[in-house]
Amino acid sequence: MNTSNKMGFSLTVLLVVAWACLAHVSHAEETRNDPVSGSRLASIRSKRMIGGRLAPVVPWHAMIYISDNVLDGGYAGGALISDRWILTAGRNLFVRKSRQDIQGTNPVIPKVYLGISKRAEASNEHEVQKVVLHPAFQNQSDWDNDLALIQLKKAVVMSNKVTPIPLPDSGHNLANTVGGVGLIAGWGWGIHLTPSALLKYIKLPLANHSECKEEYKRIAFTPDVDDKMFCTGITTYQENVCFGDAGGALAVTDAETGDIYAAGILSYDKACNRHNYGVYMKISSYLPWIHSVIRGDTEESAALRSKIMSALV
Repeated sequence: MNTSNKMGFSLTVLLVVAWACLAHVSHAEETRNDPVSGSRLASIRSKRMIGGRLAPVVPWHAMIYISDNVLDGGYAGGALISDRWILTAGRNLFVRKSRQDIQGTNPVIPKVYLGISKRAEASNEHEVQKVVLHPAFQNQSDWDNDLALIQLKKAVVMSNKVTPIPLPDSGHNLANTVGGVGLIAGWGWGIHLTPSALLKYIKLPLANHSECKEEYKRIAFTPDVDDKMFCTGITTYQENVCFGDAGGALAVTDAETGDIYAAGILSYDKACNRHNYGVYMKISSYLPWIHSVIRGDTEESAALRSKIMSALV
């Protein structure tokens, strides 16, 4: 192959990989018509690195798997919160992630793997009984109420590799988090523009809510950050969450009690090095819904309880 052919082939490969990487970016970014230069490809490469360190097994972290190929749904994270329930981002359960594509479609029943730190270890599947989307999932935008619960068919056997992470208690407050930081693990995009084959983790600072909200107000196709969300910023070394990390739990430590709990579930994982903030669903804002699903409430449960209580009183 001569030099010009080699260069043409290399550029073609880079373009294909970059296009695949951008599959999760907003439609506006996908449809740009400006030419793609070598320098721009280098910029794309640098803006898609999560950084972080290789993680040991994170016992509450789940792999939520639809496909190896990001264009066919890919895979992402989730948090084991009891012996049969996993909390994740609702968008993880669809092949195409935008509200426009999801409306009128049913979520995919994913494969679930626990207690692994390498993709190659994903062999012992935990079968799924059902998935439950938040009732107001994507009611106005791609990011609204981006939560889902996954019920497993069988209870998980707890071990040093598999154990749930607690949900927040009433006394837990993000403002009282040790060091003002949280830890999150994920299989997100790495240096080669592909999902990582190894689980990684990263320590991220909790961000100022108002600053995060104001930044994303100015950027189209990003979350409208509300009071049911919170944000993390980038590290000193410009590390951040990136494509494929959604659904992971941000684990924090309460400064007063020492309790470790899941403060949020990552929803907006497109920050990479393009934007400053990752955006999470604040779990404390969704506790009534989470508990109602895990209890097995029906639409009549609340009214029935009220009726019986009134009769007893």
